[in-house]
Amino acid sequence: MIDTIIFDLGAVLIDWNPRYLYSKIFSSEEEMAAFLANIATPDWNEEQDAGRPLQEGTDLLVAQHPHHETNIRAFYTRWDEMLGDAIEGTVEILKKLKDSGKYKIYALTNWSAETFPVALERYHFLSWFDGIVVSGTEKMRKPAPAFYRLLLDRYKVTPKKALFIDDNLRNVLAAEKLGIKSIHFTSPESLKRDLEILGINRSH
Repeated sequence: MIDTIIFDLGAVLIDWNPRYLYSKIFSSEEEMAAFLANIATPDWNEEQDAGRPLQEGTDLLVAQHPHHETNIRAFYTRWDEMLGDAIEGTVEILKKLKDSGKYKIYALTNWSAETFPVALERYHFLSWFDGIVVSGTEKMRKPAPAFYRLLLDRYKVTPKKALFIDDNLRNVLAAEKLGIKSIHFTSPESLKRDLEILGINRSH
C-alpha cells in the first residue's frame, strides 16, 4: 500500500533546458549542440548539482576552454533563462494527489543549492511538498543510494510504501534497487495511466 510519492522536479514538473538560453547565443543549431555536448556538458553541470560552487565549476571550465569563456559564464549568470514553464499536466496530477490527503508528497532533485531559490520563487507548487531534498544542499545526488536513503531516513519513509517518479531511467533503476517502486516519467499522460494501473486514486 503506497503512502508516499516522491517526485523528481526537472523535466517532470519544471521544463528546464539549457537550449532556451543558448539558442539566443549561438547562431546555428549545430554550434549550440556541440557546445552543450562537449563543453557545458550534463556531467559538468551535475558536479554543481552535487554541491560544487557555481563559481568554481565555471572557472574550471573556462580554464579548459578559454575561447568559450563568454558562453560558459552565461550558463549560470543567465541561468534563469533556461527555465521554461511548469509542466501543467504533471502539476495537475500533483495537486490531485496532494488534495486527496492520502499521501505524503516529497521531491528529490538534482539541483544546485545556489540556483534552487530561483525556482522556489517562480513555481508556486513547490510549496505543496511535505519536504524537498536538494542535491546541492546535501552535497550528493542521484543516482547515489545514500541520497535516496537520506530522504527515506529524514522523513521516516518505508521504501516498499513509496513510489518514485523520475524522467531519468538511471535514477529510476537506482531507486528500484533500494526497493522503491518507480515510474519512468515520459509525459503527464503516461504518468496518469501508470498511476491508475497502480491503483493510486488521484481524486478526493
